[in-house]
Amino acid sequence: MQSFRTELENPVVERDIIELEQKIRAFREGRMTEEKFRSLRLARGVYGQRQPGVQMVRIKLPYGKMTFAQWKRIADVSDEYSNGNLHLTTRQDIQIHFVSLDRTPQLWADLEKDAITIREACGNTVRNITASDTTGIDPEEAFDVTPYAHAMFEYFLRKPLCQEMGRKFKIAFSNSERDTGLTYMHDLGAIARIREVDGQLRRGFKVLIGGGLGAQPHLAITTHEFLEADRLIPYLEAVLRVFDRHGERNSRHKARIKFLIQKIGIDAFNELVLSEEKALTHDRYPINVDAWPPSNPPAGNRSFETAPMSDERRFEKWRATNVIAQKQEGYFAAYVRVPNGNISSDASRRLADRLQGVVADDLRVTVNQNLQLRFIKPDDLQYVFAVLDEEGFTAPGAWSTADIISCPGTDTCNLGISNSTGTALALSELIEDEYPELLFDRETTIRISGCMNSCGQHGMASIGFHGSSLKSGGRVLPALQVLIGGGTLGSGFGRIADKVTKIPSRRAPQALRIILDDHRANGQGKSFNEYCVEKGDRYYYELLKPLADLSSLSNDEFIDWGQQEKFETAIGVGECAGVMIDLVATLILEAEEKLGHSRSCLDAAAWADAIYHAYSAQVHAAKALLLQQGVQCNTQIGILGDFDKHFTETSRYATISGSFKADVMRMNDEQATQAFATEYFEQAVAFTVSSKKIREDQLRSES
Repeated sequence: MQSFRTELENPVVERDIIELEQKIRAFREGRMTEEKFRSLRLARGVYGQRQPGVQMVRIKLPYGKMTFAQWKRIADVSDEYSNGNLHLTTRQDIQIHFVSLDRTPQLWADLEKDAITIREACGNTVRNITASDTTGIDPEEAFDVTPYAHAMFEYFLRKPLCQEMGRKFKIAFSNSERDTGLTYMHDLGAIARIREVDGQLRRGFKVLIGGGLGAQPHLAITTHEFLEADRLIPYLEAVLRVFDRHGERNSRHKARIKFLIQKIGIDAFNELVLSEEKALTHDRYPINVDAWPPSNPPAGNRSFETAPMSDERRFEKWRATNVIAQKQEGYFAAYVRVPNGNISSDASRRLADRLQGVVADDLRVTVNQNLQLRFIKPDDLQYVFAVLDEEGFTAPGAWSTADIISCPGTDTCNLGISNSTGTALALSELIEDEYPELLFDRETTIRISGCMNSCGQHGMASIGFHGSSLKSGGRVLPALQVLIGGGTLGSGFGRIADKVTKIPSRRAPQALRIILDDHRANGQGKSFNEYCVEKGDRYYYELLKPLADLSSLSNDEFIDWGQQEKFETAIGVGECAGVMIDLVATLILEAEEKLGHSRSCLDAAAWADAIYHAYSAQVHAAKALLLQQGVQCNTQIGILGDFDKHFTETSRYATISGSFKADVMRMNDEQATQAFATEYFEQAVAFTVSSKKIREDQLRSES
């Protein structure tokens, strides 16, 4: 039975931080390869950024929740280790930039004082688990998904099977059929549902698998219309085991789970998931919802004076667009528009000090890079507005067309091609000035990414842009690919935007005017999404064709938004998916490290985890020997088969059953008991020792 503990109560946190410090020292001293070190730091939330010598640190906030104490702690950490800016992301994380690598262990330790983790916020791991920001307060929700999202976060944090997968794995929960968690674009999505089972109403989820955006977007596929809630975590464990074993590992551009499903088909994938069930840690994993502390109204009766309203009309507009009624009678939630997701540490502390006691101690970072404040009494809305107004955060139109999502782009990202943040600000200002009616439109969305990888989610926007470049007369200029027609349809269904044309970045406002004016003139009452799907991408190609003409470029068009100098493409090595570790010696060392983890799990009576570490040790050792023979390996299941081909069948290694693959895959045929875990561990030890000897013998014969 799951229990809700905090990071501070977890004894391995201190060990994690000490280990990071030791690994940094080993890397600095040349005792660890750059590839191995990069993989390790990414799994601990430390990500290289565009500027040399500094790091981005991603802070993992499950379903976007933080307390006032945590908000102030993050602000203090940003001042101490970074540049005093907090960047809210579409994954409901907070990022801080320009951090010295050597200071990251102490930074992590400071965050842990308020139970905040950076563990597995980057790298080939289960990333932050996101959820509908209205969960717990939504009148339309099936139920509050918060306890389930938190239990899943807690269960898979440090879980052996998801530390070194072929690629990252993203999960989202939605609390209603409106699918505000955007489940259709995630590796795994879960939509809350209630069904009658054996005469009783039970909680469960519609489950979707294999969604994703990026350069090759793919909509998730439904695997269960209704999966009982206590089966969700075991199901995900089985999915991750399949992904870890069968997923691509050489070409990271083909390594997401969506590509595995495309390759083998959903039916074959489902069969592989079923084959893992016997070896799972649990067949059911009940969530004690009653033990979950609910989000409550502020406890104190803080006395304050509402500042006089400088502009009643602005307040009413803000209230109409940024405030929603909660299902708890007499309470409201307010959204704070945060341009490009950037808020200073100073503003964060001032807001926290003045809002604490007026709103719930439950702040949510939303998937559109904003903040949500809960449990506001009607009489306190003016006070909240006045406090936000003093900090410049009362822009109306939360979730509207003007509330544009953008990734950091070339501000800090290695993969950024052209600037997305400057473009977003320019387009948002244009909408507020020229199309004020769109401040009330929550269906038409605009999203911008600095490259094709869709961190700004351009692939599911009504109007999307992603960074690119164009050449004219031997000169390079910043450009944007325009996309049209994406959107959320509800119940796990979505629509991917169509590519239309590529235009110089500086012409983005003109493009937006043309698109919006056309709908104004010809929409005939249809929503923009209905209209643009009806018209199709060819219609918009012809509409924007004049903007793609490069025959008359101005000098300004060679300078990107928010920049002063001439544009140059400067794409670095992205770390979104981690790296591959192909060095033979490193793989042997890793196999021995896995055995150490397996031994620790045996001592802790964690039989399933001990078995999985022992499995990983055998895979690493086998891969080392295959690479030494020049055999390239791209999946774990392929490694097992190739080892039989090159070692077992040629009598270079004697196995128990005559097949190395069969020996290793016994893990799926046996229950995770103490007896089997111990026996399997001993098998892994024997194989790793033999592998090391085979490698050493070959090195001696070659010397």
